[in-house]
Amino acid sequence: MRRSHLAGRWLCLALSTSGSALAQQAPPPPQETPAAPAADATEGEPFRVPTVQVVETSEAPASPDSASRRDPSGALTVIRVDEFGGAARDTAAMLSTAPGVTLQDVGGYGQSKSLVVRGASSNATLVLLDGIPINGPGGIADLSRVPAAMAERFEVLRGGAGARYGSGGLGGVVNIITRRPGADARVAGELSYGSWDTALGWLSASGPLAGGEALVLVHGGTSSGRFPYLFDPSPTLPGDALVEERRTNNDARGAGGLLRLRRELGGGFSADLLGELSFDERGLAGTAQNPSVDARQSGGRGSASLRVMGTLPGGVRTNARAYYRRDRIALAGGSWSQSEPQVQQLGGVELEGQVLLGGWHALSAVVSMGGESVTAADTNEASGGDPSWLRASVMAMDEVLLWDGQLTIAPSLRVDRAGPYTLLSPKVGVTVELPADFELRANAGRAHRAPSFLELYVRQGTLLPNPDLRPESALYADAAVVHRSDESFASVGGFASLYEDLISYEAYPPGAARPYNFASARVVGLEAEGEWRPHPLLSGAFSYTLTVSSDLQRDERFYLRELPYRPRHKLAARVMGGPRWLTGRMEVVAQSAHALTRDGSMSLPGRAFVHAGLASTFGSRPELTVSCEVKNLFDARAEDFVGYPLPGRAVYLSVAGNFSGMETP
Repeated sequence: MRRSHLAGRWLCLALSTSGSALAQQAPPPPQETPAAPAADATEGEPFRVPTVQVVETSEAPASPDSASRRDPSGALTVIRVDEFGGAARDTAAMLSTAPGVTLQDVGGYGQSKSLVVRGASSNATLVLLDGIPINGPGGIADLSRVPAAMAERFEVLRGGAGARYGSGGLGGVVNIITRRPGADARVAGELSYGSWDTALGWLSASGPLAGGEALVLVHGGTSSGRFPYLFDPSPTLPGDALVEERRTNNDARGAGGLLRLRRELGGGFSADLLGELSFDERGLAGTAQNPSVDARQSGGRGSASLRVMGTLPGGVRTNARAYYRRDRIALAGGSWSQSEPQVQQLGGVELEGQVLLGGWHALSAVVSMGGESVTAADTNEASGGDPSWLRASVMAMDEVLLWDGQLTIAPSLRVDRAGPYTLLSPKVGVTVELPADFELRANAGRAHRAPSFLELYVRQGTLLPNPDLRPESALYADAAVVHRSDESFASVGGFASLYEDLISYEAYPPGAARPYNFASARVVGLEAEGEWRPHPLLSGAFSYTLTVSSDLQRDERFYLRELPYRPRHKLAARVMGGPRWLTGRMEVVAQSAHALTRDGSMSLPGRAFVHAGLASTFGSRPELTVSCEVKNLFDARAEDFVGYPLPGRAVYLSVAGNFSGMETP
């Protein structure tokens, strides 16, 4: 019975960390079922047209990369793509609704978008596509290159994740879970068109194939990006009239595809093959004061992974994975032009095992090995030409169940070798079941990020490398109280991080910038999130983050000033209601003003956007949904983190279809 109780405990842990758990819960496995974490029980129907009703989901094989499985006590928010509904859904915008997450965007379809999580820099947050890192050259994951059409849900794990995921997870980890195949034949797609000639679309087909299940998805989009904005031609003269101009060289386009195959191998083992390919191109418009008329960026990404999962004799759950990713970026025109594109390649193998011992604790271990390389047009002598690294890591974790499941302690330790750097990342997590459906969770540990190849070796225009950089590190702790019922979910908690040896670019005379390690910085804050579903036709969700950062560098220009690009307040709220034939939704996203420079001499004003939409769904086979979405309903004027005007009010129309054949008995 204690073995079965621990199995149920693993299931509860997987569900308890989700801010959207009410819409995702699956029935627990029978008591005689072996201990199988149900992290992927949230996957549900792969192409459910957005409605507000809570739909029962079907169980799916657990994903070893699921954050709820790798970090059962972590601060985790799960975001389902179909809960946002409407047209022109944007990956970065959806992720920014999670607590602790701030979006750094250049505005509009296809333009650069990255995340700051709990005050860590953009290159200190790992972004994974089904477990494969997609952080490109420089360590920053550009989410504009990840269309929402590929994703079924996002897992946002906040806080240091070095002990679970390795180098790069100082602020947290975002795992993008792609759509999964189904046993029943199904065809689905969506077309959207809106302001500034923005057109988006995707088409998918899934069903049985050669004794297994298959999914094929293609997607694409384009936009002129010529939105109007108000420009001050003489900012030094107060009171002068603003002039309306249109953004130029701001167009973007992209296309790609996803292939996923799943098959049972017999003997309790299954195989999952994933392939992803994408291409994109965009103009680099510069700023309103210094526009660029011909700077362009083009890129392409390809990735593949093969995973085999099963249970060995003795109840040892195992999975083995091999993966590869190639990322290409080329710059032309303007001052960013390069004679050759940068190509980053990485690949590796990973083996994981989990076993229950004595019915009261579960041991997990991960061993991985791989390599990484990058080509560049201009490297310094220290790189020895095109640099490459070997990577290896070992991670061990134990989940100890005490007091009949009321207390779970999960210590873990990971050792990473990234090129010349050895990184040690310990962590301990605690979960306590409290009366009246309350729960307490807490975490403390240390995480690291090794410098990237670009920071160490590669010259990029006026950005110079520094081969003497040291890895960044973070000491972190957090705690939260969680409450859930059949109709609601709420979580309130605090966090603190001490970042050491931060890597930041500083002026390097006569006209360049170079990265250096700086002493330390402190970030403390408060996170709150909740969801309420009082009726099948009505739901609401919110998140709020208070972030207080302090630069601890012993320089009077910077000491105790707030770090740039970290707004103190951030709020996101969403409400949806209505029957299938007319569902309405409204969303508010706001953040306070914040500094743009370390000395506080420049700042970005606060902003608040209101989005609204209506959708109407008809039929079942086929099922058709027509929707209208208004972004920035009140046409709020705002700027991004480099002074780039963000788009004003935009309107998008969408038509989505979903056809499925007869269900398999």
